[in-house]
Amino acid sequence: MKFEGTEAYVATEDLTVAVNAAVTLERPLLVKGEPGTGKTELARQVAAALGLRMIEWNIKSTTRAQQGLYEYDAVSRLRDSQLGDERVNDVKNYIRKGKLWQAFEADERVVLLIDEVDKADIEFPNDLLQELDRMEFFVYETGETIRARQRPIVIITSNNEKELPDAFLRRCFFHYIRFPDEQTMRRIVEVHHPGIKEKLLTTALTQFYELRETPGLKKKPSTSEVLDWLKLLLAEDLAPEDLKRDGANALPKLHGALLKNEQDVHLFERLAFMARAQR
Repeated sequence: MKFEGTEAYVATEDLTVAVNAAVTLERPLLVKGEPGTGKTELARQVAAALGLRMIEWNIKSTTRAQQGLYEYDAVSRLRDSQLGDERVNDVKNYIRKGKLWQAFEADERVVLLIDEVDKADIEFPNDLLQELDRMEFFVYETGETIRARQRPIVIITSNNEKELPDAFLRRCFFHYIRFPDEQTMRRIVEVHHPGIKEKLLTTALTQFYELRETPGLKKKPSTSEVLDWLKLLLAEDLAPEDLKRDGANALPKLHGALLKNEQDVHLFERLAFMARAQR
């Protein structure tokens, strides 16, 4: 069971090594990187490449670790007992299975994605240590232990918004997805926009990487944003000459696909003003 990328996902050699190492070690793969570099998509493509079902747990700021195991609906049980409902005699009727439970009870091996783990409370990763390590947990309401029938491939993503606990990191195989260099980006673009004209692509990518390296930029545009930008350029049938910038206008064409806050837009407007003043 080896992951080598897919036709729809360009995986660098170090990324495929990380995925396969995590599978071999039977440890969660912790993937970090800038937003928009394909961390979430990686899990989907690993599942597709290996022919496995994927279970996705999207983490929010309010998510608790217990929700990944199960939730006991005591309020509904109390209400049903007051109404004389016979369902109250079996506590299992009020147990809602979480994503880890679903992954553990699957007859076949699955890919479990825990997406954006750093959005939750700092204690969230620590609260899952034992369950991810031993691949089991105890249900107090029913007195049963849920064990993984087939150990899932666990992929955990983080946008690096906060530091993760050392004890959690020790149990993971770590990989940081670096921002693609121009050669890798060309391969990615070819997957999404096959047959794009070479001159347009060269001009657009040159401008894109120059924009990313502009000092003072608050949010650097990501892979997903350059793909959106190229889609717009193709839809508008723009030529390489149409992308030319000068001192009067430092903003790229259709810059709303690349620059996502007013501070960065103002930065390029100031650069244009300074260029005009120096003439």
